[in-house]
Amino acid sequence: MALAERHDATGNPVPPAAARGKDGAIRVENLDVTFGQAPGLVTALKDVSVEIPQGAFVTILGPSGCGKSTLMRAVADLVPAARGAIDVQGKPPAEARRDRSFSYVFQDATLLPWRTALENVALPLEVGGGGEVHADPRALLELVGLKGRENALPGELSGGMRQRVAIARALVTKPKILLMDEPFGALDEITRDKLNEEMLRIWRETGTTILFVTHSIPEAAFLGEYVLMLAAHPGRVKEFMKIDLPPERRLADRDTLEFVQITAHLRKLLEEC
Repeated sequence: MALAERHDATGNPVPPAAARGKDGAIRVENLDVTFGQAPGLVTALKDVSVEIPQGAFVTILGPSGCGKSTLMRAVADLVPAARGAIDVQGKPPAEARRDRSFSYVFQDATLLPWRTALENVALPLEVGGGGEVHADPRALLELVGLKGRENALPGELSGGMRQRVAIARALVTKPKILLMDEPFGALDEITRDKLNEEMLRIWRETGTTILFVTHSIPEAAFLGEYVLMLAAHPGRVKEFMKIDLPPERRLADRDTLEFVQITAHLRKLLEEC
């Protein structure tokens, strides 16, 4: 059965001891994010505090409008904080972005249609310089299961294959953190299930910290070592919950009583949000 993390006196989640301090990959403290100006000011996130363990797979779940993508974008230095602080690998988000400490995968693969799969994966190495440390694009295509399709154009690939190329592209700079904003949301169920299994394998093989936004309760439970549940209006932390399942998961595990209990608890939390 899933176990909830401890919370402090203000209700904010307390991460595992091993993840605290310098060992945490991402630290968010008392974060507020607002849009617009008074009297039409909208508070997207309010007093959000959480610490993401190094090397963890954390899924973010919550109702529409709770700020899941906004939190991800704040970590990625795409939206500014109105209050509070964000620490990414010991650095402010802007510095972490310049150092390529993280990569971002969107719902749409956003591949360049005139470039082959291999050329799309190599693109970050051509934009702003690849630096001394980067992965082999050809090896990454093999990692995501596309060996033999290196010369295929995006129009010759299925939606799932294009998203695999996008994941390989995100990994080419060897980021310590992978930010994924509903990357499988537009895919059919069979393809999505397959990519869920592939994503866990890639995570185990690379050791990358992953922050993954989803609207799917089963996907959040299946992928996540932890689930960060956000409540809405304004967006705030409801619970930071450990998923007590083995790291090497199979789709058949979703039929077990333990998994059903976990998803039932998440559904109850979501209803309260």
